[in-house]
Amino acid sequence: MKREPMLECDVLVLGSGAGGLSAAVTAAVRGLRVIVAEKEAVFGGTTAWSGGWMWIPGNPLAVRAGITEDVEAPRTYLRNELGSHFDSAKTGALLDHGPRMVEFFERHTSMRFVDGNQIPDFHTSGGAGTGGRSVCAMPFDGRELGPLIDKLRQPLAVTTLGGMGIASGADLSHFFNATRSLRSALYVTRRLATFALHKLRYGRSMHLVNGHAMVARLLKSAADHGVDLRSNAKAVGLIREAGRVVGAYIETDGIVQEVRAARGVVLACGGYPHDVARRARTFAYTPSGREHWSAAPLSNSGDGIRIGEAAGGHFDATLRAPAAWAPVSLVPQREGEPPVAFPHLIERAKPGVIAVTRTGRRFGNEASSYYDLMNALFEATPQDDEVCAWLICDHRFQRRYGLGVSRPFPFPTGPYRRSGYLKRADSLATLAAQCGIDPHGLANTVAAYNTYAKNGLDPHFHRGSTPYNRMQGDALHKPNPCVAPLENGPFYAVKLLPGSLGTFAGLATDAAARVLDDEHQPIAGLFATGNDSASMMGGCYPAGGITLGPAMTFGYIAGLALAGSAQTQPAAPLSNHMQGHIQ
Repeated sequence: MKREPMLECDVLVLGSGAGGLSAAVTAAVRGLRVIVAEKEAVFGGTTAWSGGWMWIPGNPLAVRAGITEDVEAPRTYLRNELGSHFDSAKTGALLDHGPRMVEFFERHTSMRFVDGNQIPDFHTSGGAGTGGRSVCAMPFDGRELGPLIDKLRQPLAVTTLGGMGIASGADLSHFFNATRSLRSALYVTRRLATFALHKLRYGRSMHLVNGHAMVARLLKSAADHGVDLRSNAKAVGLIREAGRVVGAYIETDGIVQEVRAARGVVLACGGYPHDVARRARTFAYTPSGREHWSAAPLSNSGDGIRIGEAAGGHFDATLRAPAAWAPVSLVPQREGEPPVAFPHLIERAKPGVIAVTRTGRRFGNEASSYYDLMNALFEATPQDDEVCAWLICDHRFQRRYGLGVSRPFPFPTGPYRRSGYLKRADSLATLAAQCGIDPHGLANTVAAYNTYAKNGLDPHFHRGSTPYNRMQGDALHKPNPCVAPLENGPFYAVKLLPGSLGTFAGLATDAAARVLDDEHQPIAGLFATGNDSASMMGGCYPAGGITLGPAMTFGYIAGLALAGSAQTQPAAPLSNHMQGHIQ
């Protein structure tokens, strides 16, 4: 195989999601020469498809809004939530460095944030917060990226409106309320008009939101600070000398190049959600590894973890769960193309929908987190049975909120019914027959649910009883934002299958983001962040943003550690063959 001349840098980052870019930008701001090698043709990883929220208690935006809390409150919450998986050192690092990370990026880079001061934690155990612990990237004008915009991963099509991203919060509320509020209708009209103009002129939306905006801002920051951004550059092995990782072999178009990194290497390749063999070993319910559908990019196939293990890193699968479970539905594509997994993150909490198994019975609180609902489904599924469920709603619900990828009024349901994705019937009995659900079980479940739902009650699963439930519901629906009966046909159903937003199991790391070996000793020169590292949450999911928050924070910690005693100064010029290089 042909080899290119060796490259040299101070820091080599493998992967271009939030964690990797955080490390790269931090090191570059501190004056180091940094290369980012991304396996795909575009940058952004799973982050570009995410909601973009980070869980950062004590963040500067909350403090500026007058929200202050003792650091012991989130520490107590994590201790209660994580139990035996609580890591005191990593928790301390997150709570100490998380706010500093936000401040650092605000001060030195193009990153700007919006607060999530009304977003509560998932649960109500001791120390839980009802707001002030979340931040997200501020919407970004993609035109500021210049030519680099063409290297930014497009948002996940099935979660957008024809390619237009919709931000959570006020933006999403306007879209839901467009048919019952003149103000919202005008807002949506302006958004759609702007999107149409962008598509016509640029071929894509330039109003970037959520994780898409986060990656765009990080890429802009990386370019501004001289980071060498290389796409189509797959890491195929690490270089280790005298017990220290000193670089990696990078393959581009079949040509392997040796890249020497004087300070070290950061693994940030996105975990292993599409590594079928490792899924089979670590996902208990899928013995073949194929009974799982992740919403992460297909390229997240465990490359970073494999080369980290080959260099002596320890793979930690002792977590409570190996992945960030989420219910998904499979959206048919053009003939010959595999279906796409649509993650059900929003509509489940709205009033007027229930989730049932093949018995026709509910199995959990539909307004709980995606992770919690999947755990409830696992528990409700007999061994050796297919893990699946159905979301059931009436006509009013589908037209008001949509169901899965089938959008609410005025969008038609016909294409989804014809593809088989969306089931519809005039009666619950006929719908049950279409889905393979026990018709008597479904009829009894709906009748029992409706009896209480008419008064906004759910005595069986207490839907709408927590701040997180209520925030996810419809605030305009009274008395319970999460509960309404299923009354008038036609009725609709979408099949839910086990999926994930990414993996939790990964390489063992310490509180300085250093990869550990089998003896729990750090491997010199090797760091990991994001889903290549085992989640500091121990496979638990206590709040939204517990993936990206630690990813950015420990990427920042790794960047500082790699900079070491380097003086804070503009990045040194790269050598001629690297300078200004963006592939």
